[in-house]
Amino acid sequence: MTYEQAITRLEEIVKKIESGEMSIDALASNIKEAKELVEICKAKLTSVEAEVRKCLDM
Repeated sequence: MTYEQAITRLEEIVKKIESGEMSIDALASNIKEAKELVEICKAKLTSVEAEVRKCLDM
């Protein structure tokens, strides 16, 4: 999954949560998915940051 895909999916989840029309079961699974997506995004950003620092140190 790309960073952009993860962000898009996170935005979809947030919209669903903010609408207030989600069942408790759906809320729990969406929160779990959002947590996993945030971890993916953090890992990708950390990786890119390391690559940029490496390029700048050349």
